[in-house]
Amino acid sequence: MSVATQREQVDPRATRELVRATDLVKHFPITLGVVVRRQVAAVHAVDGVSFSIRKGETLGLVGESGSGKSTTARLVLRLLEPTSGRVELEGQDITAASGAKLRQARQEMQMIFQDPYASLDPRMTVRDIVGEPLVVWGRWRKGGAAQVAELLERVGLNPDHANRFPHEFSGGQRQRIGIARALALRPKLIVCDEPVSALDVSVRAQILNLLANLQRDFDLTYLFISHDLSVVRQVADRVAVMYLGKVMEVGTREELYRQPLHPYTQALVSAVPIPDPTLERQRKRIVLGGEIPSPTDPPSGCRFRTRCFKAQQICAEQEPELADRGHGHPAACHFAEPLELIP
Repeated sequence: MSVATQREQVDPRATRELVRATDLVKHFPITLGVVVRRQVAAVHAVDGVSFSIRKGETLGLVGESGSGKSTTARLVLRLLEPTSGRVELEGQDITAASGAKLRQARQEMQMIFQDPYASLDPRMTVRDIVGEPLVVWGRWRKGGAAQVAELLERVGLNPDHANRFPHEFSGGQRQRIGIARALALRPKLIVCDEPVSALDVSVRAQILNLLANLQRDFDLTYLFISHDLSVVRQVADRVAVMYLGKVMEVGTREELYRQPLHPYTQALVSAVPIPDPTLERQRKRIVLGGEIPSPTDPPSGCRFRTRCFKAQQICAEQEPELADRGHGHPAACHFAEPLELIP
């Protein structure tokens, strides 16, 4: 049974919105010159991304490398300043927040990083790593050591090993340490940036189950980023598909896997392995040609048109709106139609 299936009965709190991103844009300027620097171009990392996440929900953000997923996550956390757009946390605009309001918002949002090796300071003990947020926010004196021991136990680690250093643990154990650190301040939102991509397959399942249990026990909301749709299918309630800084399609887990509408989503779904050998041999595969265009000079109209098997003249002239064209969920394609991938 998938992680998301365990939450088929939606909790009433999940209908309340926790995060809303509206028209998020992030352009990184490219400059030339030594004495006088001038901007000659810009990297369009994120270009008008909008989505919402309800309380208790997991939103999966998927796409190839270079699609803008991680940049979007850092904009949500205010680790990057947006070029334009806004992010609201429980109705409060945190893109305009500063001082005490921003400090409060940052306590409510934490991140689990992709690399369990690089995200932990090798000079610090596990107790210091997990307890650092408590020290920074002045909570250590209120039973900090006991909280660290409890967190380590909750993520499946022995509290007696708190004096060890990161190099004494395996990759999966290090990721558990990172998860414990993210939980230290009892946040409402956790951004999971490819949290299992660097782990062995057997360890991935353990970490995904751990995240599901913690979500239930700590009333957490996840923004789960991954390029692997088979992983997202296990954990996400809804999925947003990104390509070259744009959202191509948004829907529930079942909608996107059973009835993908956008050609890009269809190509991604067709690459997800099926455990049934007979169906695997019969399924239709869509192989995308070429590479993602440069984000410094994205194509006109639809950004996916240079690799799309449905592209026509209108695709170069007019950018499709992310809208529901009568199929039950929105897709940014002029020719959005269901495609039967499995006969």
